[in-house]
Amino acid sequence: MVTHLVGAKHVEDKGYTERWEMARGGKASKKDMPCNKPKRTPDHPKKSHIVKACENGKEKIIRFGEQGAKTAGKPKKGESEAMKKKRASFKARHRKNIKKGKMSAAYWADRTKW
Repeated sequence: MVTHLVGAKHVEDKGYTERWEMARGGKASKKDMPCNKPKRTPDHPKKSHIVKACENGKEKIIRFGEQGAKTAGKPKKGESEAMKKKRASFKARHRKNIKKGKMSAAYWADRTKW
């Protein structure tokens, strides 16, 4: 286990998702995160993923996905008709926001969870 100095105390390395948040007293730190690489946040109370979206020289922290939600995931061979409809409904419902690109939570949810 690796430890890091945060403030005046050492903190155990729990993986870099938690380390981002520990560095800022519970808030994600943009400078420590890689661009456009979504990561799970199992300890966050509401959102399941976080990403630092980078586009045209701008950076933005985006949290997305409902914690514990049963999403359709990636298409699978022999997938049930209900899951196909669930995926299609999500994509249709969020189409406008998905088109906004990397600076939108819907884009990342579509890419990662659906």
